Amino acid sequence: MNYIKRNIETTLQKIAKMFSAVLITGARQVGKTTLLKHITTGVQYITLDDPILLQSAIEEAGSFFKTTPPPVIVDEIQYAPNLFPYIKIIADETGKKGQFYLTGSQQFKMMKNVSESLAGRIGILNLLGLSLREIKGDNFNNSFVPTEEYFDKRKAAVKSADYKEIWEIIHKGSMPAMYADDLDWQMFYAAYTKTYIERDVRELTQVGDEIKFLKFMTAVASRTSQMLNLTSVANEVGISVPTADRWLSILISSNIVYLLQPFYNNITKRAIKTPKLYFLDTGLAAYLTKWNTPDVLEAGAMAGAFFETFVVAEVLKSYYNAGVLDPALYYYRDKDQKEIDIIIEQNGVLYPVKIKKTANPGKEHIESFSVLNKIKGMKVGTGGVVCMYDKCVRIDKNNMTVPVMYL
Repeated sequence: MNYIKRNIETTLQKIAKMFSAVLITGARQVGKTTLLKHITTGVQYITLDDPILLQSAIEEAGSFFKTTPPPVIVDEIQYAPNLFPYIKIIADETGKKGQFYLTGSQQFKMMKNVSESLAGRIGILNLLGLSLREIKGDNFNNSFVPTEEYFDKRKAAVKSADYKEIWEIIHKGSMPAMYADDLDWQMFYAAYTKTYIERDVRELTQVGDEIKFLKFMTAVASRTSQMLNLTSVANEVGISVPTADRWLSILISSNIVYLLQPFYNNITKRAIKTPKLYFLDTGLAAYLTKWNTPDVLEAGAMAGAFFETFVVAEVLKSYYNAGVLDPALYYYRDKDQKEIDIIIEQNGVLYPVKIKKTANPGKEHIESFSVLNKIKGMKVGTGGVVCMYDKCVRIDKNNMTVPVMYL
C-alpha cells in the first residue's frame, strides 16, 4: 500500500518529545498503525489483535515489557488496559520521552484507565480518516477559522478540485485504503461494517443482536446532519430508548459518529438544546443508506445532508490534526428557525459558518448570523458560507464565501 502523508505527523512528533507515551485513538482502518510505523522507523511493533500476544499481555502484564522493551508500538491497547500501570512504572523509572506508541480503535474501554494511570505522562491524539487536504497532497495544517489571516495563509497552499471530484470524494469516503489501493467501494464498506460489528461491537460491548445493530447504524446514518432524536431511531429499529442511547455511545466512542453540541446560554433562551448528529465517514454513511454512486448521491434527497456532514468532518479534522482534542465547535438553532451550522469559539470571539452546497451563495445565507449580536459578553467575528463556489469573495464587510477546498 502506498503511504499517504498525514497532516497530523508534525503534531505527533511534537507530542512524542513531550511525553513518555503517545496514544492515537480513531476508528478502524483510518491509518493509526500505518502512521506510527512511518514515523517511528525501526521501533518494535506489537498488535493485541494477535491472540497469543493478547493472552500474554493479560496474564503476564508485569513481565510483558521485559520481553518487548520500549520503545514499542502497541496496537489495539484497549484489549489489555491492565498494561497501563506498567507503562506508568517504566515511564517514571526511565523518564524518557517517546517510549510507548499506543493505538486504540475504541475509546470507551480505555480512556478511564488512561486518565487514572497515565495522567501527565501521555499525549493523546484523535485521528479521523483522510482529510480533503491529505487526499489532495496539501500539507497546510492550520485549524479552520473564517478570518482574513486564515484565508491569506490558506490561499497560498490550496489545491483545486472541481464539483464532480468533490462529490466523488464525498461518496468514496475518507478511509486511506480507498485511495492507496484500487478497492471496490461496495466490497470494502461491506467488509468494514462486518469487521466493526464483529470485533469492536460484539466483543467489547456484548451487543447481542448484530442484525439489529446494523439496522441501528443505518437508521443513524440516514439522520446524519439532523438533530438527535433517539426516540425516532429506537422506534424505527424496534429497540428501547435506553438501548439506543447505549448503542449511540458505542458509535461515538469508536469515532463513527460525532455529536455537535448546541450553542446556548441564559441570553439565548429560545435556542434549541439538542445536539446534531454527524457520521464521520461519508462513504460509510452512503454505503449504509444505499447511495451507490456519486451521481445518485449528488442528485438525491440527502445531498445537502451529506455535503454538510462532509464539511463538519473536514473542520473537525483540521483541529484534531493540529492536536486540538476538544475544539469549541457548536451549532445554533432557535424556535424561530434561525440556524447557524457551525459556531467556532476562540478567545471570546464567535465565528459563524453556514454550509450550503450551492455555487451561488448570497446574503440570504448569512441573515441568521445577526442573532449572535444579542449575546452579551461575546464578540462576533468574521464568518462565511462554505459552498461549492470556487473563489473567496465578500458577501458583506464581515462575511466571505468559503470554497470547500479552503477548509
